[in-house]
Amino acid sequence: MHVEFDRDTCIGMFQCVEEWAAFEENRDDGKADLVGSEETDPDLFVREVPEDAELDAEFAARTCPVDAIRLYDDDGDRVV
Repeated sequence: MHVEFDRDTCIGMFQCVEEWAAFEENRDDGKADLVGSEETDPDLFVREVPEDAELDAEFAARTCPVDAIRLYDDDGDRVV
């Protein structure tokens, strides 16, 4: 499973931070940061989700009010 975070879309509500420790508040930019991710396109960050964090990642994606977080299973199908 992997997560994609569109930082440009992020509006800094930081609800994801409450759900998954991989997200951190960046008050300077007014947006979240996805720790341990790689920027694959401008403002698009991707990282693998550890098996023990899959539920937290799903909650983070579901709570994002602007759908800046997308979660994909190992087959590449979008979960959230």
